[in-house]
Amino acid sequence: MRHILLLGGTTEASALATALAERGECAVLSYAGRTEAPRAQAIPTRVGGFGGIEGLADHMTREGVTHLVDATHPFAARISANAIAAAELAGVKLLAMTRPAWDACAGDRWIRVADTAEAVAALGSEAARIFLALGRQTIGDFADAAQHFYLLRFVDAAEVPALPRHHLVVDRGPFTLAGELALLREHRIEVIVAKNAGGAGARAKLDAARELGLPVVMIDRPFIPDRPQVESVAAVLDWLDHGVVRGV
Repeated sequence: MRHILLLGGTTEASALATALAERGECAVLSYAGRTEAPRAQAIPTRVGGFGGIEGLADHMTREGVTHLVDATHPFAARISANAIAAAELAGVKLLAMTRPAWDACAGDRWIRVADTAEAVAALGSEAARIFLALGRQTIGDFADAAQHFYLLRFVDAAEVPALPRHHLVVDRGPFTLAGELALLREHRIEVIVAKNAGGAGARAKLDAARELGLPVVMIDRPFIPDRPQVESVAAVLDWLDHGVVRGV
């Protein structure tokens, strides 16, 4: 009998968890523990890290894991790299399920940067009203650009480090175009900073930026070593049934 370990924290991971439960699969969904109140899931869950590559490999061996599915955020590069190495060490089959990256459309004003340091530099020295659509892990990187006003949005309330001029909105997607337009207008936002996370749930802010003519500082995805990957729940289930990634 196969035993699936699903590394989650994304909407896609939750959808896969539901599909695995409906099939009666033996599966566990693992969270990194960054969200205080994660949504209830259709399969058993665990919260917290594994202790690096060897810790994850030991866990999979101890629990009899046969298949590892990495459905973490596209910017969780360290977790994904650890998953690749741990799967090889433990002799476990690995597949990543990831969202297609966003592409700029006609009318978009994207400034593409490699990381948050370049994003800070791209904002310039003149004070502006910025929507930091990044999540809380990288907010501290903007502390040295305290001249700006920052609009933040987290899925749960959290202390904001070293940003004296900010406003925090606690909300959880998916978000709508109408809602994003209202948010940007209410706070008189001039620039959006976003990670190229892909997916439909967070796309609305980019559509709103295009409609309002706002620039978007877009942070490119980090490097992740080569691995087999798919973009849908159906493709993961096909891989589980047939042992290969088809149609790629």
